[in-house]
Amino acid sequence: MTVAFLTRKRRRAAVALGAVSAGLLVLSACDKPTPIATVTVGSKSVSSEAACYNDGDPIKESQIPACLNKKAEKSITVDTDDKVRFGVDPEIADNGWTIFLGGQAAEPEPYKKTYRSIPASAFFSSQTGETTNRTQVTIVENTGKTVTGIWHFELKKKS
Repeated sequence: MTVAFLTRKRRRAAVALGAVSAGLLVLSACDKPTPIATVTVGSKSVSSEAACYNDGDPIKESQIPACLNKKAEKSITVDTDDKVRFGVDPEIADNGWTIFLGGQAAEPEPYKKTYRSIPASAFFSSQTGETTNRTQVTIVENTGKTVTGIWHFELKKKS
């Protein structure tokens, strides 16, 4: 019976090759993080990755309504006198982004800058004129024709 013995140098090379292979396998299983959207009020901020994102490609039209109706996981408290500041990663701004309230577009065309500021009072009155204490604000990355990302935040009115 013959037993093959590896030299110390060959054993190290085999271990190194195995470690590199395992590392590449682990890295290939990782998901690329989505771009970040941030809402800031005063000195407080909340950031979120996308609720729906397809690596920059358009989201299927059949999935958009469900994505728009997801509940926000991040929230921030605001006073009606505050300014609500929205910030997005440059890749979102390159495509353009729109603010949605209650699943409906609140503006006619996509905004192309990374930052904007809106008075908080604009978010706490409904179309019927009633005031609300909570509002879901959705940032929708879109080119005007296709939707590529959706981020949700809840604004809570300070009592």
